[in-house]
Amino acid sequence: MKKISIVFGTRPEAIKLIPVILELQKEKNFEVNVCVTAQHREMLDQVLEIFDVTPDVDLNLMKPNQTLSGLTANIISSIDKYFSEYKPDIVLVQGDTTTVMGVSLVAFYHKIKVGHVEAGLRTHKKFSPFPEEMNRVLTSRIADIHFAPTEISKQNLLDEGVSESVTHITGNTVIDALFLATKKVEEINPKVLGLENFELSDLSPYVLITGHRRENFGDGFINICEAISELAERYKDYNFIFPVHLNPNVQDPVKEILSDKKNVYLLEPQTYLPFISLMMNSKIILTDSGGVQEEAPSLGKPVLVMREDTERPEAITAGTVKLVGTDKNRITDEVVNLIDNKDEYNKMANAVNPYGDGLASGRIRKLLMD
Repeated sequence: MKKISIVFGTRPEAIKLIPVILELQKEKNFEVNVCVTAQHREMLDQVLEIFDVTPDVDLNLMKPNQTLSGLTANIISSIDKYFSEYKPDIVLVQGDTTTVMGVSLVAFYHKIKVGHVEAGLRTHKKFSPFPEEMNRVLTSRIADIHFAPTEISKQNLLDEGVSESVTHITGNTVIDALFLATKKVEEINPKVLGLENFELSDLSPYVLITGHRRENFGDGFINICEAISELAERYKDYNFIFPVHLNPNVQDPVKEILSDKKNVYLLEPQTYLPFISLMMNSKIILTDSGGVQEEAPSLGKPVLVMREDTERPEAITAGTVKLVGTDKNRITDEVVNLIDNKDEYNKMANAVNPYGDGLASGRIRKLLMD
């Protein structure tokens, strides 16, 4: 019996690992143990509840105003105790959070093998995104098996000296999760928090906006909000729906610049299924999120990425997303182009998603069996 520990702490990690958990639980020769650090408490719990996944161990490490250093120290200390007691044969982590980096380091100290899901993403810029770029680079130095979502991410690892024998292209598990979620959305038609009195079709067409990246705090978010304000004035027949991240660095400029716009809906952060519903019914998506870049193309939605760099260049090559940065004029011009130019819109909407076919979790299960 192979003991597999799956450790995660945030909603994006949960979304991308739950399909893996469900797949591994099918294998009778695996003992699957789920541990959460709860780096993000409430948003994590919402996803676990949707898919009926109950952690075996909950470290509950979230604290108000916690620094990255403090969080890292708490993760290392708590995971050290967990590994000492459970003694897994291999631990699976996903992506690039502080949980991923801390867990991988402690696994190394315990000489436990590490499997890295969504391995090999790179911007090759130390502070962009911060702290995610260094989290994933450090994890790659420790990991024993790398589940790369695309050929580009695999090549990044090979270029860094990782052996090809332990580097495997699986596709991205976020597409597996998306397909599970869209079925649930179609079954239950979840209500969007703040829009309970509306059917989303009544608000169409609309642009969906999300933003949370640290590197966009300050002038970046001011520029983003000014662009949305200008677009809302120009396109009165469009609505602009913005679930606003709780960080004051996001909340403050958004409320100051956009709160008086009649066709701008500022919402609280959404749980997973309502957000999938928002994506499914949107016309265009403006975001700085990595997961949305991967998910939205499978729904036929053009994505404009409000970042200066992206670790997902295959989406740009495929034509499913366009990198627009945080320049007000560039954001405005690109949205105008998609609204006014049907050919340009259809070109992006019909491009093939490079992130997979929804079968990544099965490939990971097979590799772990082998």
